[in-house]
Amino acid sequence: MSDQATLLVADDDEAVRLSLERTLTREGYSVVLAPDGPAALDRLRQGGIDLLLSDLKMPGLTGLELLKLAKEVSPDVDVILLTAFGTVEEAVRAMKDGAIDFLTKPLQRAQLLRVVRQALERRSLIQQNRALQRRLDDLLRQGNMIGVSPAFKQMMTLIRQVADSSATVLIQGESGTGKELVARAIHDGSPRHAGPFVAVNCAALPETLLESELFGYEKGAFTGAAGRKEGRFELADGGTLFLDEVADLSPLTQPKILRVLQEGEFERVGGTRTLRVDVRIVTATNQDLAQLVRDKRFREDLYYRLNVITVTTPPLRDRREDIRVLAQHFLRVYAAKNNRTLEGLSDEALGCLEAYRWPGNVRELENVVERAVVLARGTVIEVDNLPRNVTERPVTFTREAPVPGQPVAPGAAPDGVFTIRIGTPLAEIEQRVLEETLRFAKGNRTVTAKLLGVDPKTVFRKLKQVEGGADEPSDKPPEV
Repeated sequence: MSDQATLLVADDDEAVRLSLERTLTREGYSVVLAPDGPAALDRLRQGGIDLLLSDLKMPGLTGLELLKLAKEVSPDVDVILLTAFGTVEEAVRAMKDGAIDFLTKPLQRAQLLRVVRQALERRSLIQQNRALQRRLDDLLRQGNMIGVSPAFKQMMTLIRQVADSSATVLIQGESGTGKELVARAIHDGSPRHAGPFVAVNCAALPETLLESELFGYEKGAFTGAAGRKEGRFELADGGTLFLDEVADLSPLTQPKILRVLQEGEFERVGGTRTLRVDVRIVTATNQDLAQLVRDKRFREDLYYRLNVITVTTPPLRDRREDIRVLAQHFLRVYAAKNNRTLEGLSDEALGCLEAYRWPGNVRELENVVERAVVLARGTVIEVDNLPRNVTERPVTFTREAPVPGQPVAPGAAPDGVFTIRIGTPLAEIEQRVLEETLRFAKGNRTVTAKLLGVDPKTVFRKLKQVEGGADEPSDKPPEV
């Protein structure tokens, strides 16, 4: 920031002013001089000042008086007070009144530059986090889900398309990617938004209890059934029923769910009267339902009824552009919850968050930020507040410019970096390098092979092992 920062030096001693100007100018700062407090205040009113260095003893306005007025005129401008007659009492008073630091003359060059640098870094961090807060507020006004990455936007586009329909939706994705939030977004964007949204975690309830929770029961249906109870299907009538971890439905419950989907009717446990409901069903799982069907562990007919439309929640490692706004969101939530005043995360802390692979996805990020909020001692979350597995030093790979003579795909950066942590399995490293190179080559497998120095058939074979594909490799970029 030194090539952009403008520093205002206020001191009635011309020799001190000129000495500070020489020292700070050599470091690349732009320096403005003021011979007294009133002149400094006038210059502050004009704007464009990033940091004020003021003598404590000056005619017209003392340093402490200037400090108070400066905070009224330019609250974002930090103040460093300088004096040849510093006392502990004055230093404490200055800090209480809002000074960022207090230095005694004669000034030590190294100490001065360190304090100035730290003050400017703090100002930059506050400005960045305020911009991030504004961006976060804009995103929150659009809904409960937060994200700016291409993967997130693609998912949200599909959510908006399917929300207006009555089709059943299957949400698939890794644990911690926000599948219930997606279900709520579908409900909120649907004509049923005024109706109830009822969520059931199928894995959290034993088989004997799940059926009665879903369909309700009649008095005397089993021991302890002292009265009639409505089930979740009845409670969700006119709205949306969200079945989370649907892959854990028992073989006995699956056909009953299928009947509701096909006929819109069911009986309570222990009852004989057929009940009809108007419910849209949204389900979610982190398991491969198609594989469970092949393994005869999930009914094929139910699978096809549930899988009319599939929404896939991307893992956090595929939406790294969202890490900053998500981290800031969780920081704000847990700072308020724990009655803490925090300005944001340091650049180093954010760098660690963005470099980490997040196997636990957004849920893990939320837990890490909550932990950091509790452990933070100052007003900024530092690297030391993050768990060790997040801060371990990564190995950095650089994507160099393309092969000479090979044009760069539109929109591709000529170079860049990505990180892989020490201890990452070799198979995962190979896959990550292949994915990043393929992304850099805009999906062109021939260019990818040339950049990696392997045969194109090798690239095709490895991609097919991961995600399946056509019988023959193609040099054409994938259609979007």
